[in-house]
Amino acid sequence: MESSAVSAKMRHDSDGRLPSIGVDAVRFNRNMLIFLIGFEIFLVIIDATINYSKWIDIGAIRRLSNIAREDGLGTWFMSTQTLFASLTLFLIYVLHRSAGTRKRIVVGWLVLAIFFMVMAADDASQIHERLGSTFQAAVGAEEGAPPTGLGRVLDAFPSYPWQFLLMPVFAALGLFMFNFLWEQLEDNRARIKMLVALTCFVVAVGLDFIEGLEPGNSLNVYTIIKENTALGGDFVDHFSKSLEEFLEMFAMTLLLSTFFVHLSRITSAFEVRFRDGAAGE
Repeated sequence: MESSAVSAKMRHDSDGRLPSIGVDAVRFNRNMLIFLIGFEIFLVIIDATINYSKWIDIGAIRRLSNIAREDGLGTWFMSTQTLFASLTLFLIYVLHRSAGTRKRIVVGWLVLAIFFMVMAADDASQIHERLGSTFQAAVGAEEGAPPTGLGRVLDAFPSYPWQFLLMPVFAALGLFMFNFLWEQLEDNRARIKMLVALTCFVVAVGLDFIEGLEPGNSLNVYTIIKENTALGGDFVDHFSKSLEEFLEMFAMTLLLSTFFVHLSRITSAFEVRFRDGAAGE
């Protein structure tokens, strides 16, 4: 009996081709969860020690381990996770399309695959923040400029401009994902993982909203904590961001696991056939 999650026959086929690869879906999913969650905890630890506590004085290493920065290991990890989730969704879409599944379901999986692909690109390049800044400049709501028209509405919004612009879109896609996956997932365990993941995303967005508030805003919980506890302002600001990033990574891990398990359940084998390029030479 094979002891690993991924195994392959140690012989070539009669035509000299390499053998196929077999995957124990249950074991692979379990090992994937252990590795990904473990790595997320590792990122939080090195951020707290190497970066925040300055165990290493080299600025480049501290920036690399800073989970709150957009150019560190945390961002690479999150964008890679999201990309794999997108690729898994694309495989599910291809399988349903090949099987002649109802068009509504096929389109639903495609929408999710594209959405996660966009999210992967966003994690790697700060698309939503830059769209928010662009929108702010376009409506004349930049700091120091007298707002007019839509700029006045944006100026009255208490947090980041990207939330005013894109949060309705994310909320609509989140509701779509919830309704669609609730119908498509085959067991309650998968649905619970999906619910926990979406809840983590909602909390993370809420933390980001608070982060964008002015210090004197009555909704700014961080200011209340700073004024009524012994925690320093820098500590609260940094570790609230660390918590936000961890929740997002953990949520994506749960979704990736959910998509992988669903993929393993809708097909016992996934085969891609290539034309032999050497045959034409």
